Amino acid sequence: MPQDRIEQADTDRFAWRAWVRRNPTTHLAYRIVVGAIGLVVVVIGIVMLPLPGPGWVVIFVGIGIWATEFTWARRLLHFARDKVRLWTEWMGRQGWFVRGLVTLGIVVLVAVCFWLVFLVSGVPGFLPGAVKNWLGHVPGL
Repeated sequence: MPQDRIEQADTDRFAWRAWVRRNPTTHLAYRIVVGAIGLVVVVIGIVMLPLPGPGWVVIFVGIGIWATEFTWARRLLHFARDKVRLWTEWMGRQGWFVRGLVTLGIVVLVAVCFWLVFLVSGVPGFLPGAVKNWLGHVPGL
């Protein structure tokens, strides 16, 4: 969608954006604030990637924040949504064996991430003693 049509659609939905865009100084300040907030959210998502938690979801929320003001981010968000849709459709066409292999691969990946986090930061104190003993026998822990 061309930038002028996007801005017109935003103006129709959000009158305050039209007010911000009228003054080049406030528009620039607004874009800087949106860029900074989006950057903080994306960085938090990147930090969350190796940890248990919704790292990718947070990254996409940050890109969504950017997409409210930047055309390149809007295109990136649409590209990512399209790839996720294609992956979901492809997985839906697969049999139980392929779905099981993908699930097993994800479980192994998550387990390796936990192991690496424990390797770097140590075993958390809130884990039960049996888990700590088992993890204590893992090399490097």
